[in-house]
Amino acid sequence: MTWTAPEVVRAGGSTSAPERTLLTGYLTFQRETLLAKCAGLTGEQLAQRSVPPSSLSLLGLIRHLAKVERIWFRERFSGQELPPMYDPAKGKDADFDDLDPERAEADYARYREEWRLADEAVADASLDDTFDHRGEPFSLRMIYQHMIGEYARHNGHADLLREQVDGVTGP
Repeated sequence: MTWTAPEVVRAGGSTSAPERTLLTGYLTFQRETLLAKCAGLTGEQLAQRSVPPSSLSLLGLIRHLAKVERIWFRERFSGQELPPMYDPAKGKDADFDDLDPERAEADYARYREEWRLADEAVADASLDDTFDHRGEPFSLRMIYQHMIGEYARHNGHADLLREQVDGVTGP
């Protein structure tokens, strides 16, 4: 039986809540938007490349954003020492380039787990808490803003990729 990405219902959020609630809610909305773009597609469809020579695919975006969640929230902010998510010998873009449609379900689950672990890693932190990155202090607030922007950019890519796969447009 061929695995298919499940349907996703994006949660609505407040437009007037305290800052932490707004930031976490909007990041969750962006995360769910990526999954909504993938819903109903098989591993083979998720791995389809857009337009040569680009290596972009929906599966690549899932893998990339799992890596980004891990790096920013768990490694940089929380200081967790974790092994690389993808084989460094396969290059810095292995998240996009080293795809296997047969692993799509596992990659999807890994992404969901990284999302959960990222939220867990910062659950008790203040938006004003900082870490040093390349000699500069970065706050948790900045990470949320960066991640929302990262997702928004890649969700734009996901719109185009999904349309290329099966013509579906929208949410």
